[in-house]
Amino acid sequence: DRKMMARVSCITFALCITSAAAFMTTPALRMPTTKAVSRGASASLTMQVNNPPSRRQLLFGLAGLAAGGMVGKPDEAAAAGEEIQVYFGSGCFWHVQHEFIEAEKKHLGRSEKESTSIAGYAGGLKTGPDGKVCYHNLMMDSDYGRMGHSEAVGVKIPSSKFPEFAKEFFDLFYKGERADPQDRGGEYRSVLGIPGGVNGPFFPIAKAYAEKKGMSLKEGKGNDPDTLRKKLVYVYDTAQFPFYAGEVYHQYHDDMVFRYGPEYNALRQEAQLAGKIAPTGCPENGF
Repeated sequence: DRKMMARVSCITFALCITSAAAFMTTPALRMPTTKAVSRGASASLTMQVNNPPSRRQLLFGLAGLAAGGMVGKPDEAAAAGEEIQVYFGSGCFWHVQHEFIEAEKKHLGRSEKESTSIAGYAGGLKTGPDGKVCYHNLMMDSDYGRMGHSEAVGVKIPSSKFPEFAKEFFDLFYKGERADPQDRGGEYRSVLGIPGGVNGPFFPIAKAYAEKKGMSLKEGKGNDPDTLRKKLVYVYDTAQFPFYAGEVYHQYHDDMVFRYGPEYNALRQEAQLAGKIAPTGCPENGF
């Protein structure tokens, strides 16, 4: 599975967002420990399917995904019942958010409405005024790329379930590379945010899964370059490099290739009403 066009083309089609009433009338959102990114897309690039396969199913097949078991456990410092904030990035965050909502259903028994997966940004050294991190926009307001952030998806999970989510993350990669190589630049680098970063209790678990995929992990310093063709994931300490939720119109968004259905898209409004997402102050007509 690949993106249907290069990033330049994506940006061109994304300008259509400014004329889409659904997007123009939807307010932005913010979570204090989350960042988000998104891009607009043309409906002609998507395929409407009743039960769309994930990128992973297309790339590997269900049999390939079944391989590999749970590796390791967090140390005793991370109590089994403790909830932690983590984030995962592998190219465009639209499909990554969908994948982790499915992972929450699978491993935690959460419904889509109960899911915590939010599209956002992470890994940068700066924020804009009032702590904003925004998608590319005509006003050049707090541009996430200019501030060194990458697209990512933040999730809140029990610490004891990190191994399952680490496996889900590394299963997103095909031969060590992300599924959408046509999106290039530091904004699309592969990232993993965990408490303590490379010095924390969860790093050995992530390292074990990375090695099974022939991949390597490197400590993120902030504003790091693209990981394309390097089979590499930058690891960040969530305390030093927090996650910022993205604009509302990027949440529960269809992928560039597949539509996830109106019920999935409707989660955006439901999440707003439930207070799960809130305005970020960023422009809602990014490109």
